[in-house]
Amino acid sequence: MTISKGDRLPAAKLLRLGANGPEAVDLGARLKGRKVVIFGLPGAFTGPCTTSHLPSFIRTRAAFGAKGVDEVICIAVNDPFTLNAWGEVTGAAKAGITLLGDAEGTFTQALGMRFSAPDLGLINRATRYAMLVEDGVVSVLNLEKQAGACELTKGEELLAMI
Repeated sequence: MTISKGDRLPAAKLLRLGANGPEAVDLGARLKGRKVVIFGLPGAFTGPCTTSHLPSFIRTRAAFGAKGVDEVICIAVNDPFTLNAWGEVTGAAKAGITLLGDAEGTFTQALGMRFSAPDLGLINRATRYAMLVEDGVVSVLNLEKQAGACELTKGEELLAMI
């Protein structure tokens, strides 16, 4: 079952690269009492994820802040080392985008967002989504209807709905 507007996000321990290596991030604790944008994508360093999806949130990060959004988080089924490198190369880290790894894909599966494209080497990744979460509850949710597309889930589209 896919997560819907009005649903509470499932509990999750995600990963980021800290000063001493990988560290767990309790997503529920991070969302408590906060207004957060979360977007998910198939993977770091992949096609539209790198050329369209992530850049749209880099461009809109400040505008989300102006609308009261406390944090913008990108979640991908990747390890924290890869996400850290991707954040540095793309400028996402400098722009204030938090990159969290769902290394085993358990959060992605709990959301009902699992996606595979074996011919591209993408197995058990995330479909493309963007949401506004308020105190852990989904208040706005955009899902791409077509694999490979990045229109409905761009930062500009979500920003216009807030």
